[in-house]
Amino acid sequence: MIEQILNSLSQFLPEVTLVAAFCLTLLISLILSSKGRNRGRVAVPSAALLGVAVSLFFVLDQAGTSQSIFSGMVVVDPFSVFFKTVIAGSSILIIFFSLFSSEVQNAERYRGEYFSLLLALTLGMYLMSASANLLMMILALELTSLTSYVLAGYTKDAGDSSEASLKYIIYGALSSGLMLYGVSLLYGLTGATDIYGVNKALSGGEVDEVALLIASILMIAGFGYKISAVPFHFWTPDVYEGAPVTITAFLSVASKAAGFAMLIRFFKVSFIDSSVIGLPEGMWASLQGFEWNKLLAILSVLTMTLGNLVAIWQNNLKRLLAYSSIAHAGYMLMGVVVLSDKGLAAVLIYFVVYLFMNLGAFLVVMMVANKTGSEDIDSYKGLGYRSPLVGVAMVIFFISLTGLPPTAGFIGKLYLFVALLDAQWVWLAVVGALNSVVSLYYYVRVLRNMFLRDPEKDAGPLAFSMPQVVLLLVLLLPTVILGLYFAPLVDWANASVLMFGVR
Repeated sequence: MIEQILNSLSQFLPEVTLVAAFCLTLLISLILSSKGRNRGRVAVPSAALLGVAVSLFFVLDQAGTSQSIFSGMVVVDPFSVFFKTVIAGSSILIIFFSLFSSEVQNAERYRGEYFSLLLALTLGMYLMSASANLLMMILALELTSLTSYVLAGYTKDAGDSSEASLKYIIYGALSSGLMLYGVSLLYGLTGATDIYGVNKALSGGEVDEVALLIASILMIAGFGYKISAVPFHFWTPDVYEGAPVTITAFLSVASKAAGFAMLIRFFKVSFIDSSVIGLPEGMWASLQGFEWNKLLAILSVLTMTLGNLVAIWQNNLKRLLAYSSIAHAGYMLMGVVVLSDKGLAAVLIYFVVYLFMNLGAFLVVMMVANKTGSEDIDSYKGLGYRSPLVGVAMVIFFISLTGLPPTAGFIGKLYLFVALLDAQWVWLAVVGALNSVVSLYYYVRVLRNMFLRDPEKDAGPLAFSMPQVVLLLVLLLPTVILGLYFAPLVDWANASVLMFGVR
């Protein structure tokens, strides 16, 4: 038993590092707060940044490993390593975002708690991406949710921030309750909580299909809440608008990645019939009589369509990007429904390019809001002339979010559509393409204001610090480069889906 625990801990170093960094960040904050506010301005985020960086080092050190730890509760495999890398990269970028955010800097009193909760949120997402047991999935989801509730209401002085946090808690509690009911039903049907045991029970025995369908729908409610899928998206626009831009950006990428990792692992392992032979290489078969992928296909269409159509009417950039984020969840769900390794690899590719282009768009929103005090589209009038670099960067990010060449967003959507066409999901590919056309309209609204509208008479040039420009370029360059040279990313994604964790 002791040997097993020690072996598990040796593969649990990324998570242990985040726990240690969480404690260290809080301790530094408490010590320095009594000695002057300015002392914690650098030390606290530095400790948080060091913690995430070290955890990322341990994550990358696990590349090529495929092992089940803690009696099958958690899996260390290339798939979880991929998503942990995306989550850690997002966390590092958000820490840098926070150094330039007026919302975060104005709330100096809570700086220690802010960065500590960022680490706790990252830890929860790590666990979500590696969970192989239904109870572990619930615990990881709750850790992620509880910390994000607090961070969403970080700017206490803003009324919409408290409102956003409250709505987030209510919707989160409801979805968690539904997911727990789903877990209890699934346990009653199979007698197992680990997803491999669930698959074995479903494959080897007669299970009531109606009860299985109800349990699956309830589970989807929990997953759908984290990925902002319709009809579990109601929290997203209000939380994205009320939370600090840094937290909004983090939730839009890292939280979505963790939710997708957990959803994919659950359905890929639990509801796949491994006894079917004669399938093309890289294809899978769902359990006979239970075509769960068609349920996700309907969810995908509803999510991308509602997200894009409602985004057309938004004038607040954070709400617009919230509905855009909902639509992108719909696009990524398309890669799950095709039941193939190629589809999953397309989702992984999409997440990497989504990280750069979406965080880039949020960075521009934060930089402009810091200067103008507004997140409204009208505040972007003449931005292309007031700050040409920021204006051009926003154009590239929006073109990439639309999926136009030669940006990375085009590559992400290209691989999704290729996977759909290979699996004969032509109608879903057509719906996805039409939605991409719709999305171009609301992105162009912002670009029109930046370059085809004159700035206000009293509006002068916008100047940004060199560190902010460097951070912008860190996100801008990969958005362009990955649209031209993407072979290493594709190889990494393909390698990450070949092996899921073993028992």
